[in-house]
Amino acid sequence: FQRMFHILTDVTVAEYVRRRRLTLAAQELVTSGDKIIDIALKYGYDTPESFARAFRKIHGITPSAAREPGVSLKVYPRLSFQITLKGEREMNYKIVQKPAFKVIGKGIRVSSQDGANLKRIPEFWWECYQNGFSAKLEQMADKTGVTGECKLGICMESEPEGMGFLYFIGVEDTKGILPEGFTQKEIPAATWAIFETVGAMPDAMQNLSKRIYGEWFPSTGYERAGDLDMEVYPPGKDDEHYRSEIWIPVIKKL
Repeated sequence: FQRMFHILTDVTVAEYVRRRRLTLAAQELVTSGDKIIDIALKYGYDTPESFARAFRKIHGITPSAAREPGVSLKVYPRLSFQITLKGEREMNYKIVQKPAFKVIGKGIRVSSQDGANLKRIPEFWWECYQNGFSAKLEQMADKTGVTGECKLGICMESEPEGMGFLYFIGVEDTKGILPEGFTQKEIPAATWAIFETVGAMPDAMQNLSKRIYGEWFPSTGYERAGDLDMEVYPPGKDDEHYRSEIWIPVIKKL
């Protein structure tokens, strides 16, 4: 739920709840004579100081200033989901069972708040190209593995409440050698839903993710299994004709 909510809305569940609470708190500050401390407690803040910090981050002013005439406040409306099963564009996918395998590379922890991951992950890829790490991965890639000669971008090890996750760039480890500066991770055996997309990165991959969670999952008998998914990048030029894949572990719905 956390992952699907974030992909469809570009905010985490926790961030959405925070924005809604502070929207309602601002309305009460303007329309009621209740004490600020009482409003803070009502919306989950233990102290006036913590409430004031959160309030200023959203509205740009203090809670007491919100009661001044003519001040400008922000509102985050209540979300409503309308799942529309679209059929004007096909989605290429296959369901494949794969054994467990190991990957080597390096990762960073990224935040899911305010869409930070959508910016930080492309930056991380660019850094890997710039410092030569991507070239090292290409030299280590082996076509005999489960994922072949592809470079991998793996979302894994999610934090509580969908606040962030580890993003790992690597290749499959087929030789059992861990070079200095590399980390090893294990990918468990799974049934994978594998989706293909064509287009330049990162837009093609981000658009495909939204379609998978907004269109494919609601219209099939599958659901996610586990907390990871994997971007698979075959060798080739990153342009409008580039073919890449998203792998998501799935199980049949009961």
